[in-house]
Amino acid sequence: MAKGSFVGTIKPECQSQCGNVTVPYPFGIAMGDDTSCSQNKSVFLLTCNTSTEPPKLFLGNGNIQIYKISDSELRANSRVAFSCYNKDGTISHDIEMARNIYVDQYTISEKNKLTVIGCDDYSLITGRTNLIAKENDFSSGCISSCIRESDIADDGQCSGKGCCLIPIAKGLKSYEVELNSFRNHTNVLSFNRCSFAFIGEEGTFEFRGASDLSNYTDLWNRVRENVPVVIDWVIATNKNCSTATDCKENSECYDAKNGGYRCRCNKGYEGNPYLDSGCQDIDECKDKIKNSCYGDCINTFGNYTCNCKEGYSGDPRVLNGCREIPKKPFHQTLLFYLGIGLAVPVLLIGLVMLYFMAQKRKLVKLREMYYEQNGGALLKDTIKTKGGVSLNSMNIFRVEELKEATDNFAESKVIGRGGNGIVYKGTLKDKRLVAIKKSQKVDEGQREDFINEMVILTQINHTNVVQLLGFCLETDVPLLAYEFVANDTLHCHIHNSKTDTRRLSWDTRLRIAHESASALAYLHTDARMSIIHRDVKSTNILLDENYTAKIADFGASRLVPLGHDGVVTLVQGTFGYLDPEYFHTGQLTDRSDVYSFGVVLAELLTGQQPLNMERCVQERTLSTYFVKAVKEDTFLNILEKDVAKEANYDQLKAISVLVCRCLNQVGGNRPSMKEVTMELDALRKLGKHTNWVIEDNYNETSSLMIDIEPTDFYTIPFMPKSNNFGDSSITSEMQDMMLQLKSAR
Repeated sequence: MAKGSFVGTIKPECQSQCGNVTVPYPFGIAMGDDTSCSQNKSVFLLTCNTSTEPPKLFLGNGNIQIYKISDSELRANSRVAFSCYNKDGTISHDIEMARNIYVDQYTISEKNKLTVIGCDDYSLITGRTNLIAKENDFSSGCISSCIRESDIADDGQCSGKGCCLIPIAKGLKSYEVELNSFRNHTNVLSFNRCSFAFIGEEGTFEFRGASDLSNYTDLWNRVRENVPVVIDWVIATNKNCSTATDCKENSECYDAKNGGYRCRCNKGYEGNPYLDSGCQDIDECKDKIKNSCYGDCINTFGNYTCNCKEGYSGDPRVLNGCREIPKKPFHQTLLFYLGIGLAVPVLLIGLVMLYFMAQKRKLVKLREMYYEQNGGALLKDTIKTKGGVSLNSMNIFRVEELKEATDNFAESKVIGRGGNGIVYKGTLKDKRLVAIKKSQKVDEGQREDFINEMVILTQINHTNVVQLLGFCLETDVPLLAYEFVANDTLHCHIHNSKTDTRRLSWDTRLRIAHESASALAYLHTDARMSIIHRDVKSTNILLDENYTAKIADFGASRLVPLGHDGVVTLVQGTFGYLDPEYFHTGQLTDRSDVYSFGVVLAELLTGQQPLNMERCVQERTLSTYFVKAVKEDTFLNILEKDVAKEANYDQLKAISVLVCRCLNQVGGNRPSMKEVTMELDALRKLGKHTNWVIEDNYNETSSLMIDIEPTDFYTIPFMPKSNNFGDSSITSEMQDMMLQLKSAR
């Protein structure tokens, strides 16, 4: 039996089964008013509803149905949000979706994913990782879009065309999912009337292409019946194994990755590690065939031994593997062992030499294969074509150097994780600190992103852009080495997301804004080829030990060919920062970076997040919230308190107007980054000479304030949130409703 074996035993005289679900202790089923069958009735007590056939098991007295219980997880019923639309774009039917688990020992597992089905839809998920916190600390989104029925992804492909799939945060205790439509399905109604969103275990749902966008009832039933939500459970969250007392005899305690601990039987034992009887020794010799012993089996505590009988030799774990040892004359035996004694050393030496030669050849071929797999040849040709720095002038690291620098990529060296890989802090032999980006497994699309980032970085030489020091392509995933930027991201300092981050003064904020704008202006106009960053946000602006700004993460950036103002690309960016004109047209220009930078400036002024689900629908994005406040001349009320104290009014007035110009919906009406840089430089000087005011410029900005209209700014539509946090099974009315939708097509 494997280590950690968990057998579904329960307390004496307690119910161990509900329908087809086995209930192991510390869980227990309530028997009338008797709640003593569980270890903790407020955490592990379950209810068995016997009014259905078969009976159904629920968590506590709530409506979360449990399908299966293991030694670390629960599998529960999933919830599905959906919206269906009439021909005129109005909603005919819709259901919101939320889940709250008000017990600290339960956590929504990272095995779950958010799936959105539809051709004109996006879904926003928000949640909390701390039950005590009053505000959400996680938000993300997923877009599913297709114009024609032929655009819908093939079966099994959830790539954003008819179906999109994203991970959720680690350690969620509750979540809400909002399902929204861009155009209320008016342009896709002929083949897609309804949209769906649900949280469920990855791998349990398979997209069936166009069929899922038309056969609503089948999709609904398939998700509800086959896609469970995985919930992690632990014994206690505020303790660890050093203070645990719940693990009984012959068991061990182990810490869970999201906090808290659990118990499991030692190897060679089975039973329930939480009951007083503890785990019992497994007598492996009772079933010698199962444990592969065909000789003399002797059971030991936690293990067993298996040997051939006396006078026999061979492998006792194989049927007929033991054979009788024939007796030989003494001189034959002596000659045999002498021959073995001479031959074995010679053979071993030869084998060792052959092994090392083969390993060396294998290593060379493997590194060549990795070089090609990671796009080395394509990278070299692309850099030559684009006119960047040649590979010969780059620092090409050996994998051994980077392993030594990071203690073999130790977990303690991790300083960041993202969708494209993990970043480690390392120290080279010359004592230089570096940040080493280890990409995920590279497929064709990711290889192009990696090559794109390399090509972009070879075009750049600016003090406010993170410098690429070198790379390594001889491993299964590419490794990039950047200069180490010590003071985390601008986002951490604005929003104090880490307890040890220092608040930035107004002068420092203005300097960081000017340095960032200068770097973006350089990318747009002064690099070898014009570069559009495409993902400007406060998490991609790093701060060094002197709080100097460094623009980072060029994985999504694009080079603009000479003679062109922009390029047409698939829409890519971050909610809250995304240029609305680029979102609607797919036309990427340097003014898209200006819009995103305007959001960063608004963050620096207000200290608020780009998206805030607590504000009203019209003000959930910081861009619309800020512009509305400037238009109504109430912007001083939304500024961060210390910023309003430190800055003078002329600075605040001028920079607020600059933010509004950057956030203009029409890209052609926004200033260039070079103009933004010059205005920020003037504002810094204005702060040093508080009596100096350029009257003409002030009058110009005042007139700009008068021209601001609500229609100049982009607002993402949101569905009203439901106040019902519960769940319910499919009613007959809902079944009829789905059938009516199907017949109405």
